[in-house]
Amino acid sequence: MKGEHEAMVTVSENIPKKVVEAGSRTSMQILLGPDKTPNFAMRCFTIESGGSMPNHTNAVEHEQYVLAGRASVGIGEQVHEVKKGDVVFIPAGQPHWYKTEGNEAFQFLCLVPNQPDKIEILENR
Repeated sequence: MKGEHEAMVTVSENIPKKVVEAGSRTSMQILLGPDKTPNFAMRCFTIESGGSMPNHTNAVEHEQYVLAGRASVGIGEQVHEVKKGDVVFIPAGQPHWYKTEGNEAFQFLCLVPNQPDKIEILENR
């Protein structure tokens, strides 16, 4: 029995990167979106050396896996130093921000539920 979504394999290099306007030196690929998957979207963010994402909230939770580089990640009032291989969970509604550390791009997978999301940029730190 076929479902609404079909199994698939895609080469990630063939998926276009979109500039994240709210960020500095930041891009995102939607590896798997709601048009392809029923429950979660998988995105790959790249924040180049010297780049950042401002303090913001989302209406949905984030599950993240760091692929490369290092960054300071603010979650609520705490700042975490994260690196390749680290796993990050950001609850829905929790303020968070990113700033690369070092000369390498910071790259991470970010999975979010396929639910309506509202992004609110908070006052800059």
